[in-house]
Amino acid sequence: MDHANRRLRMRMAGLAAFASTIVLGLSIVPLRAQSTTGETQSANLNETTAWQSAAGGPVSFEVASIRPAGPGEGFRTNVNLNMEDEPIPTGGRFSATASLGSYLALAFKFMPTGTQSEATFAHLPMWATNQLFTIEAKAPMANPTKDQIRLMMQSLLAERFKLAAHFETHDVPAMALLLVESSKLGPRLHPHSQGPSCDAKIPPVDRSLPKIPDVWTPVCGAIQLIDWTNDTAVLGSRNTTMEMLADFIPALVGLDRPVVDQTGLDGKFDFEVNFTPPWKIPKEQTAEAQLDMAGPVFLEALKSQLGLKLKPIKAPIQILVVDHVEQPSPN
Repeated sequence: MDHANRRLRMRMAGLAAFASTIVLGLSIVPLRAQSTTGETQSANLNETTAWQSAAGGPVSFEVASIRPAGPGEGFRTNVNLNMEDEPIPTGGRFSATASLGSYLALAFKFMPTGTQSEATFAHLPMWATNQLFTIEAKAPMANPTKDQIRLMMQSLLAERFKLAAHFETHDVPAMALLLVESSKLGPRLHPHSQGPSCDAKIPPVDRSLPKIPDVWTPVCGAIQLIDWTNDTAVLGSRNTTMEMLADFIPALVGLDRPVVDQTGLDGKFDFEVNFTPPWKIPKEQTAEAQLDMAGPVFLEALKSQLGLKLKPIKAPIQILVVDHVEQPSPN
């Protein structure tokens, strides 16, 4: 993994470390904008999401152990603890050292902003946000999907951490992801059906090429970031929903508001966008410093290359309220 990709993954992992969601049992309502009104409403905990149903319903790890991480042990995982849908090349083995929040982000397929995380974890004991736990587990099948791993993690968290919670819907400041022009996609945003299939062999990126390849991400379902020339980066994905892109944007550009997909674009898409990442933008915004920037900032590139924009809105967003949590005994 190159430096830029690793750096973004670390930022996302750090955000997920303060993430939060859990339910009574195995049915959840996702952290998404809902078509409801009013300042505060309780969510229906008995609703099962589409991805849970498609994954086959409740399932548990065949074997699993949990222990507090020892001194010097840091964050690690063999499965990305995020909402992406990339294949799981583990042969059914799960191995990670992470915070409770990171496991929740995996289990319930969401990526909250800092404000959402703070609202959930502010009243919890210190260990729930600071303690890392090592989980070693094995799936009952050899090649589980990532969504099946999520369901197994739900079962494990409910059994071992004794978590209980309820969801509330609050109207909060957010950003809407919209098309710049109705029914018109940008030059680097295409329906997945018009590109190579997910089993196609995608060659490695050659940074000596004069331009960015139209297709470069080797794996479907994952959003990837790579270093490019002149201090720019390329963000791309194949077979990805606009909802996933919307959820990804706050972590990428440091937004403290959730982003809600209002593009009206259904189905899966391929995209790539070239931009100057925030950590490479000069701290001193002088005219001379700006001239050294070879690419546009992300929000400008979003418009010109993908045909998308952000607009401030107020939206009903579900916030989790944790009612009970216990520190698991090691085994």
